[in-house]
Amino acid sequence: MFYSCHLLPEPRHGPFAPPNNNQPAHPSLSLSKGLEAAGMKLFGAILSLALVAHASAAAAPSCPEPYGEQAYLHPDHCDQFFLCTNGTLTLETCENGLLFDGKGAVHNHCNYNWAVECGNRKFATDQTPLSTPGCEYLFGVYPDAAECSTSYHKCAFGEVHQELCEPGLVYDHRIHGCNWPDQLLDSCNPEAVVGFKCPQSVPSGTVAARFWPYPRYPVPGDCHRLITCVDGHPRLITCGEGKVFNEESLTCENPEDVPHACRH
Repeated sequence: MFYSCHLLPEPRHGPFAPPNNNQPAHPSLSLSKGLEAAGMKLFGAILSLALVAHASAAAAPSCPEPYGEQAYLHPDHCDQFFLCTNGTLTLETCENGLLFDGKGAVHNHCNYNWAVECGNRKFATDQTPLSTPGCEYLFGVYPDAAECSTSYHKCAFGEVHQELCEPGLVYDHRIHGCNWPDQLLDSCNPEAVVGFKCPQSVPSGTVAARFWPYPRYPVPGDCHRLITCVDGHPRLITCGEGKVFNEESLTCENPEDVPHACRH
């Protein structure tokens, strides 16, 4: 697509006209000046929009797939991406607190900003946090307390949603997720979180001793979890899907292979 630009006649009036001290002031001349200035601004705005549209069309890729929805990395901007929906191409912008890397899908194919490596890509939009109570950015994951906590805040569109960690875990702001409490000893007490104190020694010949230096113990009344001690700190372990805990072997097994109490 080509754009032709015509030079406007040299202005006889206005800020770029040569001074004429002998020309009398007249209301019609003032109106003419205003219309001319407005016309110049309008022409410039139209020309700028046309050139931007041409440049964007040249940089945007075409959709390789005629059906479905596919998202593609923007080569220059970390907060934007190209979206193909049934062959129709659109330029999308991530919400505040989100960026695009093609890996996350927190919202509209975008990922949390702390999880994205932008490399040399810049930002097309202002990345200043749009904060609300409990949310630094409109989208993000944040602690819900200054001390050790088994829950956290997940923010979407600036609204707080409380999320619970898996039993035995606490929120770790360093990884924006849940972690073993013994990894946050400065603020967490693993014994209080798990509800178990690891013995200082394990009698030889016992089933628990077979797993030394990480001895195991059953959780009374719980067929799906066990406790293992790591460096003297308890960790609550959950058996995998479809497995139950066998108190005799201190391992997670198929339900049909464990004592009757934990088969169902």
